[in-house]
Amino acid sequence: MRNLTLLTDLYQLTMGQGYFAEGRHEQIAAFDIFFRPNHLITYSVAAGMEQAAEYLEGLSFDSGDIAYLRSLGIFTEEFLAYLGNLRFTGDVDSVKEGEIVFPYEPILTVKAPMIEAQLVETALLTFVNHQTLIASKSAKICAAAGGGVMEFGLRRAQGPDAGIYGARAAIIGGCVGTSNVYAGKLFNVPVSGTMAHSWVMNFPSELEAFRAYARSFPDGCLLLVDTYDTLKSGVPNAIKVFGELRAAGHEPKGIRLDSGDLAYLSKEARKMLDEAGYPNAIICASGDLDENSVRSLKEQGAKIDSWGIGTKLITSADMPALGGVYKLAAVFEDGREIPKIKLSDTTEKITNPGMKDVFRIYDKKTDKAVADLITRAGETVDEGKPLELFHPVETWKRMTVENYRVRNIREPLIRNGKRVQKSRPLSEIHAAFAAEYARFWEEYTRLDLPHIYKVDLSPALCSLKDEMVRHYKKGE
Repeated sequence: MRNLTLLTDLYQLTMGQGYFAEGRHEQIAAFDIFFRPNHLITYSVAAGMEQAAEYLEGLSFDSGDIAYLRSLGIFTEEFLAYLGNLRFTGDVDSVKEGEIVFPYEPILTVKAPMIEAQLVETALLTFVNHQTLIASKSAKICAAAGGGVMEFGLRRAQGPDAGIYGARAAIIGGCVGTSNVYAGKLFNVPVSGTMAHSWVMNFPSELEAFRAYARSFPDGCLLLVDTYDTLKSGVPNAIKVFGELRAAGHEPKGIRLDSGDLAYLSKEARKMLDEAGYPNAIICASGDLDENSVRSLKEQGAKIDSWGIGTKLITSADMPALGGVYKLAAVFEDGREIPKIKLSDTTEKITNPGMKDVFRIYDKKTDKAVADLITRAGETVDEGKPLELFHPVETWKRMTVENYRVRNIREPLIRNGKRVQKSRPLSEIHAAFAAEYARFWEEYTRLDLPHIYKVDLSPALCSLKDEMVRHYKKGE
């Protein structure tokens, strides 16, 4: 991985020099990454922890980095010398990639000397915000499609890294392959793709273009049929070539539709292929699709077997930023935790103080998720006792849960600067996500007017938060 130590905002370094000058740079501090509610967020799929761990393990300023910082003329030589020896020595707790997460839940917590914890904020937010956003979008598109979605977005991504790591996140969310060859190699995931309209246009006729492609790829022949006229020439010419392939001992793969009325065209193309004796030839659709258009096509009875989703997936077009934040939760003096809180006139922006755990509560009878409970670190939940949950703000909204089990969805990722969790293949990460997704009622994951999944604070955390709010409001 590239050395991304300078992948930070300048104010992280100016604060770092300030902490260094004040002798506060080695004070242990804890920061949480979480996101706030958004009307487009029903659930999110955590991703980016792999890159976060790689970055933290490789954190170091090389001589070129130090020379550049010196050229800015704002840092002392003492501070630059300190940075030259800096490594990440702290601890990180996080949810695993593929975990379903909700607003306010600490996705990742850094506990480290203040200067280290502050410096890494920007890069960690970059990794977690972007990949969580794309994995979440992918999950919703794949759920609407029912499977068979391929990620086709590299050319529309906001730069190479967004295309590469967006493809990774899309696989976590459920895509079965990507058109991105670099991502395929890097992450060992399936790649897919056939031809563009330029291929068809480059030959004297559509039929000759199809025949040429079939000669090169007789066992993987999927033809793009909408360059000129889908039903009058594209599909008929594809069927001619399919007949020639079959006569030579090969079976065609199918056709791709990239424009027009995809519902109508797919139904008509399906009839033509079936009548010609190709019921197993698939129909792939692409062209500015997302979860809403996919769902609409399925409701119209479209005969589409697989989907190529590009722009609206790789850019998460309807919500181009997750909005995750990195907030100070606690500092430590002589090993004693001192919780910290950020106040705001906007209730949603008041942070949850201190070190925390997140427990997911499941109904034992159905094995479905009931709610999540954010607690102070070290709290336990007695599964043998009824558990009362209430809305953190609208406290009159209450429910009592019985016959349940709990799972702490966070675990150690890094200890003393070294990762303690092994890397997992993307197939395993997606399988874990899919298994957990199945434990959520459809009412929480549906696209239209979903129920809001309950995320509560334990009485101990709620009491601490209320006490700190009162304390600071009084100006004590």
